[in-house]
Amino acid sequence: MSTGLIIALIVIVAAVLVVAAVLTLRGRSPQHGRGLKRRFGPEYDRAVARHDGDEKAAERELAERVERHGSLREQPLEPAQRQRYEERWTAAQERFVDSPREAVAEADRLLAELAKDRGFPDGGQYEEQFAALSVHHAHHVHGYRRVHTVAGARVNADRDGDGRVDTEEMREAMVEARALFEDLIGSHRREESRTTDVRAGESRDGRDNGRGQHTWAFNRRHAKGS
Repeated sequence: MSTGLIIALIVIVAAVLVVAAVLTLRGRSPQHGRGLKRRFGPEYDRAVARHDGDEKAAERELAERVERHGSLREQPLEPAQRQRYEERWTAAQERFVDSPREAVAEADRLLAELAKDRGFPDGGQYEEQFAALSVHHAHHVHGYRRVHTVAGARVNADRDGDGRVDTEEMREAMVEARALFEDLIGSHRREESRTTDVRAGESRDGRDNGRGQHTWAFNRRHAKGS
């Protein structure tokens, strides 16, 4: 065997080893496989479902989200901003009792504006904003999707002349969306949630707070379909 052939074989073997090493490291990367499952949690499963069970396709989509938005740094809120958002959210919750459609639409707008103020893409580009939020708030972002979907269904129902909207679905969307709202407002909101609920007249047991207002979770006996 000539010296040239031996060198060529050595080069080929080395190249194969390098490729194998790269693929191994890529498989262990937090941008693939188990790393994506840990990062996205239930959103990973939803992505797989959207791709009809194709995990590789779902992982490519999620990895692209991380590549586009992983370096995003969330901007802090000024105290006055935080207070305004908290007041708006409380008002939307209380409004749900009489006007669930309007309350859901306001929650959708509020989350879009709040996300923008925290440094995420503009809410006018919902899909891009949602993708960015899913990278940094994966475990709670589905609430935003539900509120946005229900709000869109409300618009379509109005356009089609069908005034019937599932009030229970709207209630559940609002409840789930609150988790993302609390994430975006800041951790202190979660730590003080019980105190805040009492101040806002939103008792967790669903009883009247003495001012004619009922629990923020929209006890289905009081919420009116509209």
